[in-house]
Amino acid sequence: MMTIKAFPYPPGEHEREKASNSYLMSLIALIAGLPLPIVNLIATFIFYLGNRKGTYFVRWHCTQALLSQLSLLFMNSYGFWWTVSILFWDKGVSNDYIAYILTAVLFNLADFVATIYTAIETRKGNHVAWLFYGDLTNFFVKQ
Repeated sequence: MMTIKAFPYPPGEHEREKASNSYLMSLIALIAGLPLPIVNLIATFIFYLGNRKGTYFVRWHCTQALLSQLSLLFMNSYGFWWTVSILFWDKGVSNDYIAYILTAVLFNLADFVATIYTAIETRKGNHVAWLFYGDLTNFFVKQ
């Protein structure tokens, strides 16, 4: 799911801290705005905007964190509005709903664990590239 790759240069202490904070930002936003899926994306996007002119290491990890939050937004938003429709309208809980919510919880849990691991490794100066998002980040972020 994730690989630790060699980076073109050894990042400095300040770079490692900022890159690690890009992942921690999404975790803090998750705790603060749990029921609203857009909060994580907004917090990560604001952190990205603040660091988009930073060093390559920082920009790369801010972009990877942003892309991972963007994909979770769609899954979480659909589950959120499906839950709202069940609570406020006469929609019943179906097997499809339960399966979707369980899948969303598993994806969010996997993202949570991967984000913590990546934040720790990035803080150590290791370059962690996620399976899908690493290649996509390489496409968007140029050295």
